[in-house]
Amino acid sequence: MSLEQYAIIDSTLREGEQFINANFTHEQKVEIARALDEFGVECLELTSPLASPGSAEDARTIARLGLKAKVLTHIRCQKEDARVALDTGVAGLDVVIGTSSALRRFSHSKSIEEIIDLAADVLTWIRSQAPDIVLRFSTEDSFRSEEADLFRVYLAVDRLGVVNRLGIADTVGIASPGQVARIVGTLRRMTKADIEFHGHNDSGCAVANAFAALEGGATHIDTTVLGIGERNGIASLGAFIARMYTWDRDLVRQKYHLDGLRGLELLIAELVGVDIPFNNCITGYCAFTHKAGIHAKAILNAPETYEALDPHDFGVTRYVSIAHRLTGWNAVKGRADQLGVALSTEQIKALTLHIKALADEKRLTLDDVDDLLRLWANGHHDAATDSALSLAEETPADAQ
Repeated sequence: MSLEQYAIIDSTLREGEQFINANFTHEQKVEIARALDEFGVECLELTSPLASPGSAEDARTIARLGLKAKVLTHIRCQKEDARVALDTGVAGLDVVIGTSSALRRFSHSKSIEEIIDLAADVLTWIRSQAPDIVLRFSTEDSFRSEEADLFRVYLAVDRLGVVNRLGIADTVGIASPGQVARIVGTLRRMTKADIEFHGHNDSGCAVANAFAALEGGATHIDTTVLGIGERNGIASLGAFIARMYTWDRDLVRQKYHLDGLRGLELLIAELVGVDIPFNNCITGYCAFTHKAGIHAKAILNAPETYEALDPHDFGVTRYVSIAHRLTGWNAVKGRADQLGVALSTEQIKALTLHIKALADEKRLTLDDVDDLLRLWANGHHDAATDSALSLAEETPADAQ
């Protein structure tokens, strides 16, 4: 069911602020919050107001913007953190404490029993102070915690009946999709609250793990724009959208304003001083570029043969590359048609052979190919192109 009813908690303004290049101003945070809300994410997670006076003011301001998205903030499992956070007027508190042996030893020095007692005290106090607030309790470094310890904590918290959501975090990015699905699935069977997954990308599995979490029964997924965050960051909003689009295109179209994704990513890329990666899902410059001749022919006939995503849904366009040795005559013909250049099939095939030969000798550009198309249309052939014409007459009709 969660694959049809999931929600995105975008943490660009919390986890994303931990990215090495991120130093958002107050005004930039407001701009980012509005852009994410316009895109349609269901929740925004903000840096703890305990982090700095400016962080507290950010939370107060964004909480008063009247956004459709629920505004949450991330805090330690401490009453003082909760008291300060509640004063900002946010709609939800995301409470966290580490449960792995490393964090229990080097972070807060508490046993599992002490964690359970502390969580019960803090969470019940929060609920008594704010009966309507959205309350999440999450373990940190969940996948390096002993599973028996992990589930003892979750069961104890769930039995309190005061939290809306339980969080599970792959804090250092070591989990596999199978492991995520198994642990989330077990948690789903054992507890009643919603389940949130937060997955880091240190080993490149963040989006796959997020999808596996939904398959296991999670209801909420944490993302950031471009995946920015601590170290290699977490699941990218755009990549997660791409994954879910291939699962249920109509649902994703309904939930989110997809044509706003590129502008959102450009905004964040500029603010943190990075380029959008060439292979970025959906918005990378080659995401909808087709080069091989056999691919180009199919794309020109029916784009879905080589595209699981429709670029038009995201406000971007596809590009068929033809200025190279792998080009096919169908692609060259498609470019001739775009330019309004009239050439016979034999001429197109011959020109394609000529382009391939030239590309073996030097790098070509689209302008070079366009110039050749126009020259051929005007009958400017040399000995080499006449030879190509003769060879083209021997080329099978369906050759690429």
